[in-house]
Amino acid sequence: MPHPIDEISEDHFLMTLALFLALGMLFQAGSTQPSPVLPDAEGTYALGPDDQIIVRAVDVEEIDNKPVRIAMSGNIDLPLVGRIHAGGLTLDQLKAEIESRLNKFLNQPEVSVSVMEMRSQPVSVLGAVQTPGIHQLQGQKTLFEVLSLAGGLRSDAGNTVKITRKMEWGRIPLPSAVDNGQFSVATLSVKGIMTAARPEENITIRPYDVISVPTADIIYVIGAVHKSGGFVLGENESLSALQVLSLAEGLERAAAPENAKVMRLIENSSNRSEIPVDLKRVLAGKGTDLPLKADDILFIPTSATKNAALRSLEAAIQIGTGVAIYHR
Repeated sequence: MPHPIDEISEDHFLMTLALFLALGMLFQAGSTQPSPVLPDAEGTYALGPDDQIIVRAVDVEEIDNKPVRIAMSGNIDLPLVGRIHAGGLTLDQLKAEIESRLNKFLNQPEVSVSVMEMRSQPVSVLGAVQTPGIHQLQGQKTLFEVLSLAGGLRSDAGNTVKITRKMEWGRIPLPSAVDNGQFSVATLSVKGIMTAARPEENITIRPYDVISVPTADIIYVIGAVHKSGGFVLGENESLSALQVLSLAEGLERAAAPENAKVMRLIENSSNRSEIPVDLKRVLAGKGTDLPLKADDILFIPTSATKNAALRSLEAAIQIGTGVAIYHR
């Protein structure tokens, strides 16, 4: 079922905003001089429009160490060499083509080609981000920068971020990375990302990487409580009805906890079953607390609550409107 995202806790919002503003200042300050692309990409990277390359040619002053921007047509123009369609070529293929043309003027020309800036290279960001889809790297970008391009994490983001990379770009440089021959896959902690607690995990993202942010497991509490909404479960965490009631800051004065119920999704169905739970007895230590599952709705009525009102609240959760989501 879709998770509501209408409201974010103030602490979570301020923390996210401060992080991305700080990161933006750091990235802007360091962006005046482009850095060469790491060597692991140079053997397989296919050049594209708006990439900037450096061509080094020994004894050819007109070419040596000159930056060249690939046109939107995919072409470059070099002195003595002429026009070459570089788009789609690897660096080795472009090097061979330049050397072949320089053979007319030099005996065994020595040429090297490197990438200074990658442009218009796609990366997919999926799941619980503000603007999921395909985003363009336009130069080297880190994980933080790509998540920022996607608008940042939604309030219902889960506890992990997964990165999947083609092996032609090399293994993901993280201890959690697992390789299966074609892809390298690594999983990171959302908390580590949001707090910048592990800066070494802010790795450079490569073209065609897939970044997946799963939606969280959430338990909802609605009705006569002081803080209704959805509470995000930690990894491998479970909560009972009494624990969720505590997170909701307790009962309102008019609550009827003896008539509380848990609305639980029926397997392979969009319908819910209703499980009565006498929270009045549980609070008095005379009843059995009920373990809750992800997507459960704990409903605390008042003596005047009608069934129609309950259905309206359930519908609000189903369509994702008017329900706050809290990270703890």
